[in-house]
Amino acid sequence: MDTVFGNLDVFAEAFARTLSLTLFAAVGALILGTLIAAMRVSPVPPLRWLGALYVQAVRNTPLTVVFTFVVFGLPEVDVKLPFYRFAVLALTLYTAAFVAEAVRSGINSVATGQAEASRSVGMTFMQTLRLVILPQAFANIIPPLASVFIALLKNTSIASAFGVFEGIQGMNQLINDDGSAVIAIILTAAICYLGLALGLAALFNQLERRVRAS
Repeated sequence: MDTVFGNLDVFAEAFARTLSLTLFAAVGALILGTLIAAMRVSPVPPLRWLGALYVQAVRNTPLTVVFTFVVFGLPEVDVKLPFYRFAVLALTLYTAAFVAEAVRSGINSVATGQAEASRSVGMTFMQTLRLVILPQAFANIIPPLASVFIALLKNTSIASAFGVFEGIQGMNQLINDDGSAVIAIILTAAICYLGLALGLAALFNQLERRVRAS
């Protein structure tokens, strides 16, 4: 355990980076996923088809392939970013497909009569979606969104294979420095992931209670 206690700063830096990857990608995925969900329920057929194509293509593609495409494919078309930003982009694109499905299920759970009533008073599709449907949809999908973002937290570990210093790479660095403490290092990394996941779950539970109370 001396190796663990002597390198708490490494764990702190690595998992702070893991948390930042999660938060930035979560915000991006929530925005993009909501737009894709709107496309999937749009009255315009081409938008519905594009939204469905994106969701099906990304959900059935391994995250490592998405990372490879972003990290090595985008520079081929002169899009050059630090590996950290590439990692955020890859995680955002991947997670957005799952957010889109969660949001779409929430939209479908709202009574159709509300959309009909909104249209009867002259509201457009986008106004109805933004002002009437989405607020209710998000209230209904807090638990599935929590699962998506906890999965995102764990998926950040893929970034270590592409040069991003986060939880797994920090763990590997310490193991390379002191192989005799491998079990203690792995257990500490696992506890860190568990702590972050439980923290996210508690945050969403609190959010759900507030929404239900209101």
